[in-house]
Amino acid sequence: MFKSESNKEKIKEFLYLIENEIIDLRRFTHPVLVWAVKDQRVCYTVWEEDLLNRFGLENVDGWDYDEDISFAPDWALDEDDLLFDDDDDDF
Repeated sequence: MFKSESNKEKIKEFLYLIENEIIDLRRFTHPVLVWAVKDQRVCYTVWEEDLLNRFGLENVDGWDYDEDISFAPDWALDEDDLLFDDDDDDF
């Protein structure tokens, strides 16, 4: 299942944690991060908002980048995707 985020600060956080220094958000007027989680990997790309609105999230047909899930921010992951549970600190 594809997900998207248009909040520029969240996109910057995502790219910082993933350590992607290749994507330059200044090239985009209104960037939208599109990602999916598969087999402990996060696949992602950045689209221009008007193109994504025109063609739809379901028509994203490829990924520019693929990284280990452990670097992705928690907000980008489903509960099932989380590698560990912070609430299990009770000893």
